[in-house]
Amino acid sequence: MSASADRYRPSAVAAGLGTIGGTRSGPQTELARLKTGIPGFDEITMGGLPARRTTLVTGTAGSGKTIFAAQFLVQGIHDGDGAVFVTFEEPADDLRQNLATLGWETDRWEAEGRWRFVDASPVGGFDDEQVPYHFGTLLAQIGRAVDVTSADRIALDSLNVVLRHLAAVGDVRQDLRQLAVELRRLHLTAVMTLESGRDHGSSLPDGFEQYVTDNVVVLRNVLEDEKRRRTVEVLKMRGAMHRKGEYPFTVLNGQGVVVVPLSVIELSQQSTDTRITSGNQALDDLCMGGFFRDSVVLASGATGTGKTLMVTEFMAGGAQHGERSLLLAFEESVEQIYRNARGWGRDFEALEKQGLLRVVATYPEVASVEDHLVEITRQIEEFRPARIAIDSLSALERSGSAKGFREFIIVLTSYLKAEQIAALFTATTPTLIGGASVTDAHISTLTDSIILLRYAEVESEVKRGITVLKMRGSAHDKRIHEFTIDSTGMHILGAFQGLGGILAGRVAPVEPIDSPESG
Repeated sequence: MSASADRYRPSAVAAGLGTIGGTRSGPQTELARLKTGIPGFDEITMGGLPARRTTLVTGTAGSGKTIFAAQFLVQGIHDGDGAVFVTFEEPADDLRQNLATLGWETDRWEAEGRWRFVDASPVGGFDDEQVPYHFGTLLAQIGRAVDVTSADRIALDSLNVVLRHLAAVGDVRQDLRQLAVELRRLHLTAVMTLESGRDHGSSLPDGFEQYVTDNVVVLRNVLEDEKRRRTVEVLKMRGAMHRKGEYPFTVLNGQGVVVVPLSVIELSQQSTDTRITSGNQALDDLCMGGFFRDSVVLASGATGTGKTLMVTEFMAGGAQHGERSLLLAFEESVEQIYRNARGWGRDFEALEKQGLLRVVATYPEVASVEDHLVEITRQIEEFRPARIAIDSLSALERSGSAKGFREFIIVLTSYLKAEQIAALFTATTPTLIGGASVTDAHISTLTDSIILLRYAEVESEVKRGITVLKMRGSAHDKRIHEFTIDSTGMHILGAFQGLGGILAGRVAPVEPIDSPESG
């Protein structure tokens, strides 16, 4: 799985950024840990799964249990360990084909004597619950496979079939305890999977986790706002510290399970006073010298107010100073973006050929917000830009639930700040005149600066207004300025005089306040 490790580094979203899980807090545990190979999960478990212990991974159908278990074994292969995969349901040939789609060459590892599949399906068929399950035969098969591979890791997928047979003849507790004891005697670190019937709560047999497993991991695939959202929770880890709560994750082709450990983000990012240009000198003047190098700026406005033009000028401003810029577009194709830029006198196609710009256009609904987050960080790790723009967050918001989208923003902004990458996000307001965007409410507290672009009706004429609503750590012009757009870009004019209600779209003359000396 070397391709997986190369394509997605945990540093991109998880722990290597100095912001997420970089150090272990609290008292140090003496338990040895094994890395799982699951990006982000080792940060949640504060080092990996305890060695020579048993972990139960439970979840509904489609939650990723089999991939989780296999990924744990694959990491062992890369660490020089042998691996045994015990299958109670899927034939080994099907598993080989499925795991090959993730880049895991189990057939080659089998030929090298480092990996073994053990077919442990019940004699008499899966549905014949009256046939007792013979654990002695299973233990003998495991023992032989361990001898051949010198395995340190084992996965058992899935225990539901075994439990149905054991329940018919009793002795569930005794047989499963014997299995756990034997695995420990063989010095194996084990991952067992069990399919549950619901996303929330526990549907385990009474006391199951107490007498069989040391650790319990719950995978969920919950339907929220008509969208599926996967989360992982470490429910129990006996004698070992771990992070609490649910963490979003995704399953990607060529990579497997990728966890986003947002709750271990630390507010330890470095800050800088260095200023960069927005690409528009007049806007720089409103910001008293431009944006901060590590700032996240939100440009909010109705359709047609100039948000994409701000992005274009921001990208072009970086290129003028020899900086690489990454543009992530979720509403327009690459060719449309080229055409728009040409209309404002910028040649984005030439900048891409020079290596100063990369434009990535993606339809938001093709993936979850977690998938988009992993892809964005992959693009950043590969291209190493000094600037990034997302146009627009309102489109991207459609691909996830409100909670999932906010978590996406938290992790992305923390990562960008840690890397000191200047960011410009756009968000579309739902009304042409006045109004506020729901997206604004989600992320306004997570951005350093907010620039509002608004239409205003003045004497039966629609005009455009711009104001810097917020800029952390810096003074800024608080007035609302008129601006125009032509073939050369955005032109910010003087401030509106004697008018109020511009942001709300209800412009009216403001009566001057009489001085104490007047009449």
